[in-house]
Amino acid sequence: MNDEDSPSHRPQKRPRLTSQEDVQPAPADPYPEPPWNLQSPYHLADYYHSPTLHPSDPFQSPNTSWTDGFSQDPGYLASQEELRCILFSLANSTAPTRVSSPDTAAHAEPDQSPPVPPHPPQQSISSDKQIRYLKNYITEIAPWLDMFDTQCTFRQQVPMLARTFPALSYAMLAISARQIERKNGVRNWFDSLELYQEAIRRLSPLLQLRDPKIVAACVLLCCLEMMSARAQDWRRHLEGCAALFESFGIHGFSKGLLQAVFWCYARMDLCGALISDGTQTTLLHPSKWLPGGCKEADAYRLFQSVKSPDMHANYAVYLCVKATELVSDRTKFLELNEDNGCTPDNFSARWFTLWNDLQCWLSERPSELLPVQTVNRKPFPHILFVHWAAISSTQLYHTACILLLKMMPKDVRLPRSPTLFPLWHARRICGISLANPHQGCLNNSIQPLWIAGQLFSHPSEHEEIIRLIQSIEAETGWGTCWRIRDLEIAWGVVRDT
Repeated sequence: MNDEDSPSHRPQKRPRLTSQEDVQPAPADPYPEPPWNLQSPYHLADYYHSPTLHPSDPFQSPNTSWTDGFSQDPGYLASQEELRCILFSLANSTAPTRVSSPDTAAHAEPDQSPPVPPHPPQQSISSDKQIRYLKNYITEIAPWLDMFDTQCTFRQQVPMLARTFPALSYAMLAISARQIERKNGVRNWFDSLELYQEAIRRLSPLLQLRDPKIVAACVLLCCLEMMSARAQDWRRHLEGCAALFESFGIHGFSKGLLQAVFWCYARMDLCGALISDGTQTTLLHPSKWLPGGCKEADAYRLFQSVKSPDMHANYAVYLCVKATELVSDRTKFLELNEDNGCTPDNFSARWFTLWNDLQCWLSERPSELLPVQTVNRKPFPHILFVHWAAISSTQLYHTACILLLKMMPKDVRLPRSPTLFPLWHARRICGISLANPHQGCLNNSIQPLWIAGQLFSHPSEHEEIIRLIQSIEAETGWGTCWRIRDLEIAWGVVRDT
């Protein structure tokens, strides 16, 4: 058996159907207790006493995460609707259908763009606070957004572009202020709301521009909305960005700023698909993730041609999206009688191809994406990575495998391997989050943890997962604990109301 977890492992090439991540038993435990000893500043009662869901709701999750009032604020709701209108107005513009690169935009002739009406500077946020929010953006927010980007576009390029583009500057400050409020349990959200509104106000006069900085600002504001949004509202927050990307022709290979912005959006779109529990795939169809004219059958070649750890990690995002697409198509074919071509034969062929692609993704990982150590611990192995992109991309590989194994066609025959057991993948999803405290990867692990967590039956496993999810919210400020009640429902836990 090959040692998949050793950095010296030589990846097997594409024809291989299965591969394994073997754990290395250690005579002594080199790791201390998991680092998740933080206590969430929020009370679980905030989750358990949420309004009861309507039976027809496709989501199990409660109607609220911990409530600080931000997402129900009338000013926020009005501004959110204004941003949504801006996004669809940009997408439906009669201007040329592709945005220019930042360099091209910077050298445009003065008369090529409409004049931007001047705005008085926003005064209510002190300069000290602005510096604090900017520092927090650089040290905490940008690493979330850059976790699949070794060029660190959001940490290095975006702040420089924001110096001459106020809408982008205010979007950066707004998401940073919102994260600080969420992380500290602050129920005074005036700074983030005011900065959010100012960013939108600065965007309004720019509707006729095709500037990449506008797209970056919109994605940052979308990310802010997701931080405390109800699960049922995720797709609504993403719809405008999806329309914008499709209209502008932005895809996963757009190069530079637009490519970084696309994959930041794409991970959120994938999370929205995973939240739907098999009823939907991404808003932006997987074919739109590729350059125009590129067939989905050519995706493997296209991703491999870039030859970078970042793009290999992005390929895992794409493959996981393809898994949600297959689950959704099969569900609609069987349960809604939708004529989408997902017949038994077609389904088996698509399933087998995607399973093969996933195992090739694992076996062909570049050395940067291999774990540096795997320790067999109970209840979950600890799998440590040094490359940020390796953390989430490996979790998404395991997530996609679980989705496929839960609907494995009866006529498929594969060599016996640990990869054929959903619980094997589920333990690794949990172990990766326990061993790798990168905040962006923790945020993106919530839906994989939900999919994995449903498979466990022992109380000790349940307790470990609950502690992990609570600690992610306390550490990052991202709304996560609503998934705890979902898991307890899946586990059959009955709580007094």
